[in-house]
Amino acid sequence: MREHFGSRFGFIMAAAGAAVGLGNIWGFPTQAASNGGGAFLIAYLVLVMMLAFPMLVMEVAIGRYGQANPVDSVRKLGRTPLQKTIASLVGYAGMLVPSLVLSFYAIVAGWLLAFLAAAVTRILGWDAATEWLEAFGLGRNIVWTLVFYLLTILVVQAGVRRGIERWSARLMPALFVLFLLLFFYILTQDGAMTGLKHYLVPDFSKVLEPGLLISAMGQAFFSLTIGGCSMLMYGSYLNKNENIPRTAFQVTLLDTGVAFLAGLVILPAMFVAMKNGVTIFAEDGSLLSSDTLVFVVLPALFDTMGPIGLVMALVFFVLMGIAALTSSISMLEVPVSYTTERFKASRPLMTWLLGGALALFSVAICLNFGALFGFVIRLSTQNIQPLVGLGFCVLGGWMWGRAKLFEELVQGSPELAGSVFWRIWPWYVRIVCPLLVLLVIGSSW
Repeated sequence: MREHFGSRFGFIMAAAGAAVGLGNIWGFPTQAASNGGGAFLIAYLVLVMMLAFPMLVMEVAIGRYGQANPVDSVRKLGRTPLQKTIASLVGYAGMLVPSLVLSFYAIVAGWLLAFLAAAVTRILGWDAATEWLEAFGLGRNIVWTLVFYLLTILVVQAGVRRGIERWSARLMPALFVLFLLLFFYILTQDGAMTGLKHYLVPDFSKVLEPGLLISAMGQAFFSLTIGGCSMLMYGSYLNKNENIPRTAFQVTLLDTGVAFLAGLVILPAMFVAMKNGVTIFAEDGSLLSSDTLVFVVLPALFDTMGPIGLVMALVFFVLMGIAALTSSISMLEVPVSYTTERFKASRPLMTWLLGGALALFSVAICLNFGALFGFVIRLSTQNIQPLVGLGFCVLGGWMWGRAKLFEELVQGSPELAGSVFWRIWPWYVRIVCPLLVLLVIGSSW
């Protein structure tokens, strides 16, 4: 008997957890700070609705229709042996994305856990341990990467309801609460209002700059993990009586809300850090250390706050750890679901085997960091993932057919037949979305 989510709330929390990750909390504020603050925010919000939301509806619909792992779900869309073969290839490519992403994501998440542990050891006054935890050494990186894999494996092996749904429903609300606490504290600091103004008051002359639009489009696409198979996978666990467009819209709002909250916290924090003597921007206005902003700028800011800074550091890295874990469980679930269904193997066994294999690959990346880390990131997020997202649009919009697509969507929302959404969305996702994805692909190659 195939598992399903026990409630709509459980699905929304799990799907939002899959989408909410380091891309929202680490990537979005960095992109906003590098691209004019408020101008980037406006472009991002518009493009989330223009690109990410319509494609999310398609990916969830394919998953619920297939009621299987990503390969078997997309294979069901084909009507001829050739079509089924093409669809299977897209499914296998899609399965590769979360596995590759997890292999480098776990390393970054391991850094986060190390800084979280460092926040505790600093409070306890264990200076030697703190120094080891905050130094980017090989041993530290490997140890905390493996710790993060252990946490991910323990959640996924428990299954959809007892593992993924239960922990997502607990961790996501906790993430929002911690974010709000951090936001209200940061606002009390000198310099925060300048950062808030930079983030919320747009320079409209920059909104239509090609570079900014391409960056916002890419961030919108990757923010909801379009083409990463996690949403398709979770869609396959969704009950047939759920309203897919409405549920996808709620997931989109939650994901975008977390990105917005991250900007509310991190951009003001950057300007507070500048007031406290931390260098953020280069002379030409570009952002310094954008890739390590979270690990360099924010700890430097917390250090200037005295005793309360120790508590703020702990809260922040707990928050980051939650975001990382809710994403990683969705990534590991994709290959686990495939192997358990195809080979009729037990979930705990496949979770430990696949999690262990990916952990070894992550260790290999740590040992060859300069050559492999950036390469795996580019291969998965810039090369394969957009192509898979494009494949889902083509398969769902053209191969599946309007009649079958309508039949699937209308099960949970009979009012869809006469709606404006149904008059616009099918042709939009067949024509406009692929063109926008091609722009993302063209800008990233």
